[in-house]
Amino acid sequence: MAEDLSSLQHIRGQVKWFDPAKGYGFILSDLGGPDILLHVNVLRNFGQSSVADGAGIEVVTHRTDRGVQAVEIISITPPERDDTPVLSDLADLDIEDLDSPLEPARVKWFDKAKGFGFANIFGSDDDVFLHVEVLRQSGLSDLQSGEALAMRVIDGKRGRLAVEVHAWEAAVDEEYED
Repeated sequence: MAEDLSSLQHIRGQVKWFDPAKGYGFILSDLGGPDILLHVNVLRNFGQSSVADGAGIEVVTHRTDRGVQAVEIISITPPERDDTPVLSDLADLDIEDLDSPLEPARVKWFDKAKGFGFANIFGSDDDVFLHVEVLRQSGLSDLQSGEALAMRVIDGKRGRLAVEVHAWEAAVDEEYED
């Protein structure tokens, strides 16, 4: 049976909340109306396993008997942030210091409750510190062990530190657009 394309709608909005453990969350449309269901499988199809609350999001939606749900993600924009550095290691840095290239990495482990974890750049056993606020400012809220990432990394006061984190697929798409 063919899908009714007349029920598809392109929507911009903001992530109200998303819980990776539950596997879903909701989006508030800029146009108002009912909350839009965002299922983890739609997020995974975009190349991410989580999204930060307050992130801007552009989706294609479908109206069903049970409500409106996202069926495809077009883009995700990190939540608005102030200029206050999230980590003391970043307080003395100029924005140009953060313009390092994106490096491919894999999550070693991440504990959202603790607010941090570690990843390894491909080809290196050195740990790179991941802070939950850096994730949030990058538009993510949680990471899974083994997840592929692209990160901007600096040498901080206490070791290597991620200052920007992207889902691997989003970073690859960004590289090809430049």
